[in-house]
Amino acid sequence: MDSPPSLVCRELRLRGFRNYPELDVAFPPVGAAIIGPNGSGKTNLVEALYYLEIFRSFRGAADEQLCRFGDDVFHVRGRFEDPLSGRSLEVTAAYDKRRREKRVTVDGVVPDRLGGALGRVGMVVFSPSDVGLVSGSPSERRRFLDIVLSLNVPGYLAAVQRFRQTLKQRNALLREGAPAGVLEAWTIGLVEASAQIMAARARWVSDHAGLFAACYERVGHEAPARLEYRCSVPAAASPGTDVAEALTAELERVAQREREQGITLRGPHRDDLGLAREGPDGWLDLRDFGSGGQQRTAAVALRLVEAATVREARSTSPMILLDDIFAELDPGRSERLLELIEETPGQVILTAPKPSDLEVRRGALTRWRISSGKIVAAA
Repeated sequence: MDSPPSLVCRELRLRGFRNYPELDVAFPPVGAAIIGPNGSGKTNLVEALYYLEIFRSFRGAADEQLCRFGDDVFHVRGRFEDPLSGRSLEVTAAYDKRRREKRVTVDGVVPDRLGGALGRVGMVVFSPSDVGLVSGSPSERRRFLDIVLSLNVPGYLAAVQRFRQTLKQRNALLREGAPAGVLEAWTIGLVEASAQIMAARARWVSDHAGLFAACYERVGHEAPARLEYRCSVPAAASPGTDVAEALTAELERVAQREREQGITLRGPHRDDLGLAREGPDGWLDLRDFGSGGQQRTAAVALRLVEAATVREARSTSPMILLDDIFAELDPGRSERLLELIEETPGQVILTAPKPSDLEVRRGALTRWRISSGKIVAAA
């Protein structure tokens, strides 16, 4: 079977980004392994690449924090191409912290909306911090869902934006004790946007629960695990449900409590992504009853599902960014993850603190050594 098309990064240019005063690097189509100690700039390089996918830091840093110390502006430019078709793409992003202004271009054109430039390359980043998707609060998992679906489901990002604006206004009206008629107008808008979000989440979980379980078992050699949609409106968790009707009924049921508490009690902002493993007496939540290894395995499985989502939605293979991921996995899990990566077409950019016996792309990755923000020599 022929490999699906895939954009690869051929050139990356950084100016004033994190610890890089400037950097120009050309990546081979198969990818590269970047070796260096902690603090040398490995993760910053991955962060810069993924910035061109979502135009924000995957580490949660504010844009002004991405400017190099002493600089007021950073600039990132990536040139991408499909080796099979020759199709090319150039994405740039710059931020001026004095003006608090971000500027993005795609092939030299400033998009009408930033959302129109999101996800143009197709990348998935694996990071040690991913364990927070499992061990952290529901907001971490909602953020994961929103990013994956915003990049791969048409209309989802617009629905999230409408929902957030409407939720803010509705909460303000609840705190002010606004008349029922005034509140109702905002409730209608909230239900419309919420229904689109919740239905998309339910479909995604239903479509990918089996793959999550398979990836978890293959990487971890663990007892079965499952992925489920823990919806604030339980009836809406099943695909095919009239979500708007179910949410409207729930909002009516809790209307008095909402007025007393001054906050919207049902909707996408109260959802969670359930991750559980099978125990001797039933299913156990991995957040509370998972070992460190089990939580990391679940986080890796989520990223593998994300990569599959990109392939399904765009008919392309994503770039795979592996940031020090093997330092957090035991040898068995590392080997089994590598086997899965080998089966996944696409460019791989890997970072590690020292040369490793683990071979990605059957040892074909060019090895570079990084020190103090500079790629100084082949490793």
